[in-house]
Amino acid sequence: MRIAVAGGTGRLGRHVVDVLNKMGHEAVPMSRATGVDVVTGEGLAPALTGVECIIDAATGPSPDKQQAAAFFTAAVSNMLRAGEQAGVRLAVVVSIVGVDKLTTSYGAAKRDQEQAWLAGPIPVRILRSDLFHEFVEPMMQWSRQDDVIYLPAARRQPVAARAVAETLADLATTDETRSMVEVAGPRVETVADLGAMLAARNGDPAKVEPLSDPGDPDSVLYESGQVLPGPDAVIAGPTFAEWLETDASRPAAGG
Repeated sequence: MRIAVAGGTGRLGRHVVDVLNKMGHEAVPMSRATGVDVVTGEGLAPALTGVECIIDAATGPSPDKQQAAAFFTAAVSNMLRAGEQAGVRLAVVVSIVGVDKLTTSYGAAKRDQEQAWLAGPIPVRILRSDLFHEFVEPMMQWSRQDDVIYLPAARRQPVAARAVAETLADLATTDETRSMVEVAGPRVETVADLGAMLAARNGDPAKVEPLSDPGDPDSVLYESGQVLPGPDAVIAGPTFAEWLETDASRPAAGG
């Protein structure tokens, strides 16, 4: 099967492309690096020639809700139009666990993305994922102030991007009857604790402090554990601690 992957060179997308190719499918990575811009539509038509399925793993350039929503609105509109013209039969969309509860954060924009796909002419399956293991390090970089790193006190059930990619590939290539599936890792942990583990492994002397924002409704939901996967979620991949020990792309300090 020929499958296009929007965001196919990104943190998740590169794993999706690799998994699909190893399964014997033909993955077509779509990103600005491969000459495809989903926001402007440039390069979409030739990339979707002969494609049966689109996997939308594209991510917005900003964590701001409004900017992210604008990105998703444009991207989905272009992919729906070009996909319908190309005869695409299925779209599989990467979203976030609990987006139906969120109102103020990036997750709320992901809900808009889901709705845009569902309103279109192409049948859609949605995979809602919890926080990627790989996303903890950039969060630490963004929130560092000298020797202190402030990370959310949010409770999440983090999952390796590779495990998410494998679940996505299954959704795209099998006769899944559910229109929405959740995927998460095996343990509930706070984001601040994840950062502390990563700092310790990398020999980073910075102190990791949990940060609460009682004025943000989404933060309150995350901290209270109200945005966690349900009982039917796919539990996949290693814990964060196990991933730190085994992932070859995460060299230890001095290594």
